[in-house]
Amino acid sequence: MSKSSFVFTSTALRSLEQDKELLERDQHRKQLASHHRCSYTPVRNRTMNHSTAAHLPTLCEDVVVHNALYTGDLELMQSLFPRGSTANLILEPRGGDMRWVPMGEGLWSLTYEQELTTPLHITASRGFSDCLKLLLQRGASVDEAPGGLTALHEACVNAHPECTKLLLLHGANANAVSEDGLMPLHVCTSPESLECARVLLQYGAAVGARTLDDNDTPLHVAARCGLPEHVELYLRHGAAVDKCNVEGLTPLNAACAERQEPNELQRYFRVCQILVGAGADVHTMDQDKRKPLHLACKNANPDVVDLLLENGACANDMDYGGEAPMHNILKVVCYKVSHQPERIVRALLNHGSIRVWPGALPMVLQHCSVSPRTIEVLLNAYSHLKVNDKWKESVPAELVQEHSDFFQSIFSLALTPRSLQHLARCRLRVFLGGRVHKVVPKLDLPTSIRHYLLLDYSGYVH
Repeated sequence: MSKSSFVFTSTALRSLEQDKELLERDQHRKQLASHHRCSYTPVRNRTMNHSTAAHLPTLCEDVVVHNALYTGDLELMQSLFPRGSTANLILEPRGGDMRWVPMGEGLWSLTYEQELTTPLHITASRGFSDCLKLLLQRGASVDEAPGGLTALHEACVNAHPECTKLLLLHGANANAVSEDGLMPLHVCTSPESLECARVLLQYGAAVGARTLDDNDTPLHVAARCGLPEHVELYLRHGAAVDKCNVEGLTPLNAACAERQEPNELQRYFRVCQILVGAGADVHTMDQDKRKPLHLACKNANPDVVDLLLENGACANDMDYGGEAPMHNILKVVCYKVSHQPERIVRALLNHGSIRVWPGALPMVLQHCSVSPRTIEVLLNAYSHLKVNDKWKESVPAELVQEHSDFFQSIFSLALTPRSLQHLARCRLRVFLGGRVHKVVPKLDLPTSIRHYLLLDYSGYVH
């Protein structure tokens, strides 16, 4: 059928490309196997050119060798790899995920994925440092990467500093680039990998190295993963605090943009605190003109929002879609109740944020009703509210019942004006504008009045 008579969809084209890659990979493996396939036996008392052995790895399918490597059986490995033998092997383990693999002539087979690896990769990834040392002494090629990663990458991914140091001592390239364009520092993504990162830097790893696809530095990676100790380490070694990646994100933007669970909020706050303290620009925009404050509001980290506002972030900056930070937080309140979104709404209003158009308040009420405190703070920024039946219909009955006193205080405003005390608060806040957060704490007022002016929570609206 001609190309003009049949149109491939993008999904079909991607599928064909994947099939082609699989066929090429299988062909490469078959060629490798046909040239080097053997059942491994130790090479004893044989004169061997070490450099030649390093460039001609042998494909090993001996199950005994595989088991010894995967279990870290040093005694067995010493017998399998005596002095004079080579450990420069390629292995093709079976297992892991299953996928459909083309078998030729339109036939497919559901088989386990197979990835080429080496004894160094296996022992380094599992932290078997004694076994790793033995293999290095037997001439294993330290920078071999049949599966796309070097053994050094594997040691860092799995946070094994002793294995990392052993590989570097035996000449591993601290700036080796993986098939995906990552250097070892880029794969130090867990708190436990801090010592690996420190060792890499001692052996010449480039603190400003960029990933191939995203143009990320190690500082971007550490910030995105919420690793304050890594961030401090890289900054001490001269990492640039405001470098942008391909999406226009600085490390600060990257930290604020990352989705954060409640137990991770303090880690990310600490990261942002370190970056801001090192001079990170709180006004840098990404490709969508989103600044760190937009991103911190979207991910509902109240401490980070406070930090950014205290360091000059503007509460009313608009992104490419015309949304201010207030829009970002209100859209996620129902998903982020445990993140204390009311603190963010209060901070934004105290820094002069725009308010929601009054006609949209019933919609906001419906979306944010799971967080009464957020609604309280928001409504207390208005001197007058036109409460009607639509407001009552916006709140689910079960929530009205659960927080009956609070919602009844709102619905009662349909017949009752706001209190004189509240009107006085609004008038003073309008007069101070965006200076509320600066001026009110300096006034010689009782603590309760000061909190009242700053929109603290009382559990009802009056």
